[in-house]
Formats: sequence, C-alpha cells, structure tokens
Amino acid sequence: MSILSGKHILLGVTGSIAGYKAADLASKLAQAGAQVDVILTNAGEKFVTPLTFQSVTGRRACTDADLWGNEAHVLHVGFGKTADLLLIAPCTADTIAKLAHGLADNLLTVTALAATCPLVIAPAMDGGMFDHPATQENLAKLKERGAVIIGPVSGHLASGLSGVGRMIEPAEIIGHVRVVLGRNGKLAGKKVVVTAGGTQEALDPVRVITNHSSGKQGYALAQVALDSGADVCLISAPTALTPPVGARFVNVVSAEDMLNAVMAESADVLIMAAAVADFTPKVKAKDKMKKRDGIPQVELTAAADILGTVGGQTRRPERVEGLCAKRFHVVVGFAAESQHLLENASEKLKSKKLDLIVANDISAKDAGFAVETNRVTLLFANGKKESLPLMSKTDAAEKIIEHISTLLE
Repeated sequence: MSILSGKHILLGVTGSIAGYKAADLASKLAQAGAQVDVILTNAGEKFVTPLTFQSVTGRRACTDADLWGNEAHVLHVGFGKTADLLLIAPCTADTIAKLAHGLADNLLTVTALAATCPLVIAPAMDGGMFDHPATQENLAKLKERGAVIIGPVSGHLASGLSGVGRMIEPAEIIGHVRVVLGRNGKLAGKKVVVTAGGTQEALDPVRVITNHSSGKQGYALAQVALDSGADVCLISAPTALTPPVGARFVNVVSAEDMLNAVMAESADVLIMAAAVADFTPKVKAKDKMKKRDGIPQVELTAAADILGTVGGQTRRPERVEGLCAKRFHVVVGFAAESQHLLENASEKLKSKKLDLIVANDISAKDAGFAVETNRVTLLFANGKKESLPLMSKTDAAEKIIEHISTLLE
C-alpha cells in the first residue's frame, strides 16, 4: 500500500461506541506504512484509552490534556501543517456541528481549524441524530468546503435500533483515504478501464468452462490506478475479491459480456488483465445435462476476441464532433503462457496492435494464477523489453502503471 507509506495521517476519535473500530483502523494504517497521530476527545477517551492507540501505532496518542500542556501553543499548529490528511472516525453529531460552525474548544477541533490538508469524516451516531435536519445541514456545509463524508451505513446501532448511522468498516475507510491521497497523482484526469478475472462460458444452466484466474493482478492494477488519481472502471468476471473503493464496477460473466462492457467504454487506457476464454460452446444446453443420458458431445467455437476487436476496429481514427479520436489511447494486453512465452507474447503484441503486453509464465509455481506474486516481462510496441523479478502483484501493478503513464505522455 505504497500510497500510504510515509504519509502523516491525523486520526481523530470522538465519543462513539464505534471507537473500538478506530483502534483497528489505526493499526491497519500503521501497518501500511503511515505515520499515525491519534487525537482523542474527552468523550472518545471514555470508549478507548490512549494506550490502546499508542500500542498499535507506536506513537503518542494526544488528548485534551495536551492542549494545555507545554506544547499547547504549537501542537495543533504543527499537526495542522505537517499532516497529509485529517481523518475523523468515528465522528459524532457534536463534532460535526463544531466543525461546521468553526468551533474550537478541544484539541481535535482546534487542529481541524489549523489544518491545510484534506478532511475526511466518517460519521457514527443513532439514526435519528443522523437524519436530523441540523446534522444534515452541518454535513452539507462541510461538503461545500471540500470535506469528504464517507458513510454512515444502515445496520444495528448501539441504541438497539436499526437505521442509517453505523460507521463504515475500517477497510472501506482506508479505501476512501487512498482515493483522497491519490487524487493529484500522475494519472489525475485520466480514465482507465481494467478487466479482471476469468470469464465463464456456460455449457448448461449449471456447468461452465472457465480457467484458474483469481483476478488478483487485475484488481491490483485497478487499485494502483486509483492510487495514481485515475477515474477507474473495473470490468470483472466472477471472483472472490472485493472491488477497490472508488472504482466503478461492472460485473460480467462470459467473454461476450466482457466484450460488450469494454465496447461501451471510452477511456485513455484499456488494461486487459482478464483471462478471457478462447473457446465457448457452440450451443448451450437448455436444461442440465444428466449423466444417465450418456457423455455429451460438446462442440466449441471461438469466443469473443476483445483485444482483436479493439485493435482492429475501434482504435482506427473516428470523427467525433469534428475531432479525430480513439476509443482507447493506450491498450495493454496480457499473455499468460505455459510455453514459448516471449514468442507467443510478441506475436500477440503485433497481431492485436497493442502498445504494451505483459507476459507471464503460468507454469511457474510462484507466479501466474491464484498466487500473491508474479514474475513478468513487459514487451512494448517500439521493441523495448523489460523483465521484472519476482514481486508482489501490487508491486508489478505499480511498475506497469508507471510505464502506462509514460506512454500517455
């Protein structure tokens, strides 16, 4: 999670039972490499102690007592000037009201006034308090000033009632934090379409032809593109993965579905990381095939060729409102091969008219499908070649996005 590495994040914790989630949040941010300074309000201390946060961040957690200490005249100013982001999670209705009206009666709110960094708020309160017109007006004021409001969601509340007011989970909060931190990145203002997962071709209403793709490399590419400030559309075949926060998600099943979804988009970059079926049954059985009827004879036909369609048709110049435009300015393909890796990848690079192809040997136990690491070779349309050592799929995604950024330039 390099977008968080070295970032100075102020985590404000106010008086809510959701404070126990804030401890997990602080821990996850610190594990991702962030420098986390926690500021607890008096009410926040009633739910979680400063020692808890000090234990998971390795840094002193501050309270209102510090506002009147030896550093009183510089502590909040120092925090405000050095922080990359101020995150208040959980944030109560009381603190929201103070922030909206510029009140500064504790260390957290006085720091918020001094801060020049982005402000992210994760509300947590009873449903009636969240729905109250005063709270809604206060949130609207904060949004107008540029604050990012994430949540709350519907669920079981501390009052015993159910409704909208539950703080969103730490993992999702971190996703929003990444989007905010990355919005001025090297792909800011660019749109990126990423495909991921292995398509499924139906034999009958029960069975499918598919492959071993987990979607991990494609999802990593989508996350790194988001970290780089891109507007990301993730088109995914079925996987067990959760789409990254901030991506527009399009769920597909078959190669034909994926083709239609890709052709509905127009973007600066298309990254075809999905493992798309080469073959599909010529006829799908209407009913479930039964063993008692004998071994079925399945005739296959070629599945939709997405890169072939993109490279052969939509990248030709088209007249759009008097301008010459392409559906995708940079197209990146993947070649998952079990033999003749570079020869097959090079042929695909040329035949599909790609700008870059990522070749990986799926026969290797530590790379390819269903593992956390990858070892790939990048082949470029200009003849350049770069072999990457074994690394995590996130690290590989970062290398690929770096090259895509250069291609766009």
